[in-house]
Amino acid sequence: MSSVLLTSQPSDSNESNLFNNQNPERQTSHQTEETTSKLEISTKDLISTDPLCSTEKLPLFPPPLEWKLAKYFPGGYSRTRQFPFKGQKMLWSVNLIAGVAIMFYGFDQGVMSGVNNSSDYQKKMAILTQPQTDRDAATIGGIVAVYYCGTLIGALIGGLLGDLIGRVKTIVFACLWATIGAALQTSAQNITWMCCARVITGIGTGQLNALVPIWTSELSHHSARGAAMGFEFMLNIAGLALAYWIEFALRSGNPALRWRLPLAIQIGFLVAILALVPFFPESPRWMAKMGYEDDARHILSVLRFKKGDSQEELKDRVEKELQGILETVQVERQQEQLGGPTYWSMLFHDDSKHLRRRTWLIIWLQILQELVGIGVVTVYAPTVFQQAGYSEYTSDLLSGINDLSYMLSVAVAIVTLDRMGRRVTLYWGAIVMGASLLLTGIAARFVTDTDLGSDVRQRWGAVVTTFTFVYTATFGATWLTVPWLVPTEIMPLYARAKGGCWSVVGWSIGNAVVTEIAPFLFNAITYWTFILFGLLNFFTLPNIYFLYPETAGRSLEDMDVLFESNSVFVHKKGADMITLPTAKFDEVFIDPSHEKSNTGSQKN
Repeated sequence: MSSVLLTSQPSDSNESNLFNNQNPERQTSHQTEETTSKLEISTKDLISTDPLCSTEKLPLFPPPLEWKLAKYFPGGYSRTRQFPFKGQKMLWSVNLIAGVAIMFYGFDQGVMSGVNNSSDYQKKMAILTQPQTDRDAATIGGIVAVYYCGTLIGALIGGLLGDLIGRVKTIVFACLWATIGAALQTSAQNITWMCCARVITGIGTGQLNALVPIWTSELSHHSARGAAMGFEFMLNIAGLALAYWIEFALRSGNPALRWRLPLAIQIGFLVAILALVPFFPESPRWMAKMGYEDDARHILSVLRFKKGDSQEELKDRVEKELQGILETVQVERQQEQLGGPTYWSMLFHDDSKHLRRRTWLIIWLQILQELVGIGVVTVYAPTVFQQAGYSEYTSDLLSGINDLSYMLSVAVAIVTLDRMGRRVTLYWGAIVMGASLLLTGIAARFVTDTDLGSDVRQRWGAVVTTFTFVYTATFGATWLTVPWLVPTEIMPLYARAKGGCWSVVGWSIGNAVVTEIAPFLFNAITYWTFILFGLLNFFTLPNIYFLYPETAGRSLEDMDVLFESNSVFVHKKGADMITLPTAKFDEVFIDPSHEKSNTGSQKN
């Protein structure tokens, strides 16, 4: 049987080490340990079908040069500093701290709804007029929208830094940005101050949004990525709900405290992340890419540890996964030798890996996520409930309960994403949400019909309320997580961080557009707005069917094989590929190292 040799390159001790300011012990161990090893693997176990793999020996390419400024960034991976957790405990801990980061993002999104309604805030921003003028309404919307300019900038920064200095250091850097922004928001004295603070916070949040999903995806087992992402986004909606209920509790309190305290609470999330993230492992894929193969092996041995396994079983499992990573790293180093991807080239220049197509797919999926109407429903839920005949207090209470239902619905995604797959999840979500919005629009037409009696309108109001709850819960179970998960799965390693950036860019564009047009739509076509977005849900179905392959149960390295196809309809090739077995929730998310030995062969 023919074989392929992967040979790791010895590190140059004279070069600056990316981690030399954090872990001198680790640097010493690199100098004393044997740095050249030969790892022999069978060609049938290789994931890629690149022509390189058909030769007797895979050409070796050196790791990229380390950025000379990397040592000045705080945080970073340290083997001696890392938490002593193993296996499921480490994975739970990783997903918990990542969930806190995503929870901050949800809290930050939700907090401005209550802040904008504070009379003291409006007075401070010089936008308090009775009745409210169109200019002041536009100004309030502008303060909210400028945040998305920051997230767009932050995503571009995060994508670049994530490849240069690593995932962990970039997350720490992002938290520093967001902490400064949150402090400035809390102490804002005028509209200019507030807008600048919102942009700074957005820059930090954009970096977090670009890197945290990638970091957790690269640490998770391929059968548990969906469950991990679902758990994190359940905490994301928990942040949204927490912001709403804090502001609901403060509605009759001190006017200044009503908006400054919720903004200050953001800092608590960020301090927790700053304090804990440096104690977690770096992405083993990034470590291997940078030439730290021994550290990548150690991280995988920690993550894939399974109680009851012998050392030989653990070693075999780790080596098998590491070989797939190293083989992909070598192919991608060759790609970088020809010129690494830039943000511009990812959008407009294609290559053998079809990076351009992948980039536009993740941008478009995020825009589709906003076109299904979640921003319209969540922002205007209190207004919808009031139109349904409920008092202001009851409407606000129902909105809070709707947020809690939204949060709990994400638990469905934790269980189903890896079982049902990404495509089926998006299918049933779009169908149920589309039907719910159509029925909401029809019911809203009768709710606003003054010719009908109050009893009849209240009954139609109950229909509006019911399907608003159904829509929100369905979104939480389906479309909330998948558009953030797919980008981490379909991008090649050498462009994964930048791919996460473009995902946030797509989200920012979609969010900004829907946020800006929604008020005008409601004023112009009233209840037809719900019907319009209901129809847009059905518009997403052919997009998903023809353009997006199934990624559940496949390793991150499998995607390179799938996207070798020149056809944009990669779902056809995805159907031909043998999917790795998808485990049950209790086998994977609790104990993700269960992987079956028979991964099957793959067709070209």
